[in-house]
Amino acid sequence: GRTELLETIFGVRTRAAGRGYFNNRLMNFNSAREAMEHGFAMITEERKANGLFLKGDLTFNTTIANLEQYKTGVALSDAKMIKATGNEIKIMHTKCMGPDDMISSLSGGNQQKVIVGRWLMTRPKVLILDDSTSAVDTQTDALIRKALATDRPEVTKIIIAQRVSSLMAADKITVMDGGEIVA
Repeated sequence: GRTELLETIFGVRTRAAGRGYFNNRLMNFNSAREAMEHGFAMITEERKANGLFLKGDLTFNTTIANLEQYKTGVALSDAKMIKATGNEIKIMHTKCMGPDDMISSLSGGNQQKVIVGRWLMTRPKVLILDDSTSAVDTQTDALIRKALATDRPEVTKIIIAQRVSSLMAADKITVMDGGEIVA
């Protein structure tokens, strides 16, 4: 039930029961867009199915969640989008030739770095990570955890992880089993 819980919080799954609060405000989102408007972001476990635009380049995949930031008048500024992508490539240490590379040409770990960079650029209040580093090597996992801790320390992070190392810097840990909180 862990993925289902996160999807319910983010508004992509219908809530069966219960209530969610953030900063003493009821948060019952009806869509991902509504969640994003309230400062929430979600990185899913299935990057190819739910996180990437496989026919797009790094610039498209990096900037798609925050297009308003790249407008000049009514049009999108390619220069702003390429510059932002270049900065994220440096911050996340993404191994690629440049912002024009196709996302599908990158390794899975580097694709995941692009997704994490994309959502950090939205400056979320709450970042939901659904086992988002389980399919990457330990070096990439450590780099992503470092970026999450240092790039936006003020962000509340809700992390589902199977690797205990991914939770070591957490303030609170909740253990679920069979859809129930057990510790």
